[in-house]
Amino acid sequence: MRFADISGQQLVKSKLIKTVTDHRVSHAQLFLGPEGSGKLTLAIAYAQFINCTDKQNNDSCGLCPSCVKYEKLVHPDLHFIYPTARTKTFDKPVSKNFIPEWRELVLGKNAIISLPQWYEKIGIEKKQAIINARDCNEIIRTLSYKSYEAEYKVMIIWMVEKLFHSAAPKILKILEEPPDKTLFILISENQEQIINTIISRTQLVKIPFFEDDELKQMLLNDGYQHAEVNEAVNFAGGNYITAKTAIEQTEDDEVSFKWFSDWMRVCYKGHFQKMIDYGSAFTKQSRESQKILLKYALRMVRESVIVNIGEEKLVRLNKKEVEFVNKFHPFINRRNIHLMNKELNDSIFHIERNANPGILFLDMSIKFARYIKM
Repeated sequence: MRFADISGQQLVKSKLIKTVTDHRVSHAQLFLGPEGSGKLTLAIAYAQFINCTDKQNNDSCGLCPSCVKYEKLVHPDLHFIYPTARTKTFDKPVSKNFIPEWRELVLGKNAIISLPQWYEKIGIEKKQAIINARDCNEIIRTLSYKSYEAEYKVMIIWMVEKLFHSAAPKILKILEEPPDKTLFILISENQEQIINTIISRTQLVKIPFFEDDELKQMLLNDGYQHAEVNEAVNFAGGNYITAKTAIEQTEDDEVSFKWFSDWMRVCYKGHFQKMIDYGSAFTKQSRESQKILLKYALRMVRESVIVNIGEEKLVRLNKKEVEFVNKFHPFINRRNIHLMNKELNDSIFHIERNANPGILFLDMSIKFARYIKM
C-alpha cells in the first residue's frame, strides 16, 4: 500500500515521509484519529515506505520484493495485533488465529475499517473484544527474534484502546526499549481510553478527518456517481466509512433511523410501557450495535440543534433524515441539548463497561421524556 493510493491527508503523509528521509523514525508512534480517517492505511503505507528497497522521492516503489509482500500483507516482518474474543473455533484466541480474515477485510476495504466491521467479519458481533495478555506475550516473543529480511520489524497494534488493562504492563518495557530496528505503530480512535503509561512511551501522530474534496475524490475513485457522492459527502463529516455507508443505504442505516425516530415519538408521548418494550428490544442487540444506535442518536440530536439555531447550511443529513429533523428540531434547544448529549455519551461509556442495557435504556428514555418537554 503506497502513499499514492491514499487520497488526501497530504500534511500527515508529508510529515511521515520526512521522518524517513531525515532518518528520524521514532520507534513507537501513536496514530490517533477518528473513525474513517485512514489511520490504518497510513500506517501500512508508512511501514512499506520504510522497508522499501528502492525508495522514490516521496513514496515506496511498489515493485521491489518487500513492497510486493506488503501489498498483500504477507511480509514476514509485518505483524498485526487487534481485538479478538472467544469464538466456537478458538477458545483462547490470539490475533494470528484470524490473520486470513484480517487480510481479506483490510485489503477489501483499502484498510479503512471500523470495529463493527471487524467484529462482523470474525463473528463476534455480540461480544466485547479485547487485546488480551496472550497477544501481549506474542508481541514480546515475535520481537525477540531478528528481522527476517527487512530493515525494520513492524508491529501494528490496531485499536490499542482495547488493550486489556491488566495485560498492558506486559509490553511497557519492550515498548520503551524495543530491539534495534523495531517499529511500533499504535492506532487509536480514543486517547482517553488508553492508559497513560502507553501514551507516554509513544510519539503522537494526529490524523484528522478527510477534507470534503478529498472524500469526494475517494468516493468517485470507488466508482460512485457524482450525485450520490455529493449527498454522502455533505453529511459524512469527513468520515469515509460513514460516506460509503450512506451511499450504499445499508439495512443498518434504515434500522438506526427507524429506531431513533420511533424512540423519540415514544419519549414525547411519555408511553412508559413502550419504553420498557424498547429497552427489551435494545437488550437483544449486540453491544456494538447498541453503541452504533446511541452514536446515531448523538448525531441526530446534534444536527437538530444546528437546524434550531438557523445554521441549516452546516447540516449533514440525507433526505429522509432532513424530513424528520424539520419536525423534531423545535424540541432540541439550549436548555436540553447538553443534558441529552451527556446522557447519550454516558450511556455509551457504561455499555462499554458491561452495564445492564435494559435498565440503562429505560432510565435514559424516562430522562429524554422530560428533556423533550423543556
